[in-house]
Amino acid sequence: MNDGLDDRSAERLGPDELALRRMLHQAVQTVEPRDGTLDHLRRAVPARRARKRQAMVGMAAAALFIGTAVPALVHVSNSTGSDVNPSVAGQASQAQGGASQGKNTDGSESTAGGGTGTSPGHGKGDTKGDGKGRNTGAGTGGSAGTGPSSTSASAPVCTAAQLGSATGTTAAPDSTGAVYGTFRVVNVSTGSCTVGGPGSVSTLAQGAADATKITTARHVSGDAAAGLPDPTTEVTSLLLAPGASYEVKFAWVPTETCPTTGTGSGGTTDGGSTASPTPTPDSGTTSGSASSGTDSGVTTQMFTEDGGTADGSVVIPYTAEAGSPTVSATVSGACAGVVYYTGLLAGS
Repeated sequence: MNDGLDDRSAERLGPDELALRRMLHQAVQTVEPRDGTLDHLRRAVPARRARKRQAMVGMAAAALFIGTAVPALVHVSNSTGSDVNPSVAGQASQAQGGASQGKNTDGSESTAGGGTGTSPGHGKGDTKGDGKGRNTGAGTGGSAGTGPSSTSASAPVCTAAQLGSATGTTAAPDSTGAVYGTFRVVNVSTGSCTVGGPGSVSTLAQGAADATKITTARHVSGDAAAGLPDPTTEVTSLLLAPGASYEVKFAWVPTETCPTTGTGSGGTTDGGSTASPTPTPDSGTTSGSASSGTDSGVTTQMFTEDGGTADGSVVIPYTAEAGSPTVSATVSGACAGVVYYTGLLAGS
């Protein structure tokens, strides 16, 4: 109790106020804190300070969020177009305007959201957006030519009924004797479909060709079929529009030449020929007679001329991934070698 302070305060109070003050002092003279109150205060005060700090951090985070969200909302509200997508506001993939307007940040056309109409192509691989999957340029994914494309577009797998007009062609042998050819298959249906594999290539030996010396192998960089396209131009699948085609190229690389026909054998009619056996003389003939009147005394001589190269060829059948169609190409003058073939290539 600070009596000096109380005395100075009492000088400014009236009699009623002094009486009330004394009553209050008397009322609290016996009041004492409960046991453990000090420990409670020691725990409660730091906890209260921590809650205040957390509240301040939350307020700062809320202020930061509002500061970043407001510019985005302003950006969306200033965007043109009737169907602006506010969920992607601020992303670099879309500039002002809705996704259906087809404009990317680099000024090129985009087919995202274009459910109607067509998007004009500005380069190879662009497709019309009319739902038919018609391509206006060469396919992507390293393929060349018109028609198929290696894209992520969705189309059902090509069935045997959708593929046809298959052809197999071969070129003349090059300086090393290798023969190159192409199998081509066309989408003859009215809808787009996806070709999921190159199909299968086999061999069939004919004539003097030796089936045990004929094999097939997938074309890789550095193999003997240097005239085939680089494997990097192949694709794992192709989106084939109606009327478009795909190709599988092959090469016949001989390892041996065809054998030659047999050489001459038997005797000849000159003095070095083998004499014919002396017939047994019949009774009634004179001694020393070699044969009857009709015997010439010389037997028939059997011999063959020295022949040329044996005739051999290799038939190379090809079957599409769907199981049909099937087409074949024939390499003449082939008896032993390797057939190298590529994967899927866009039709040229």
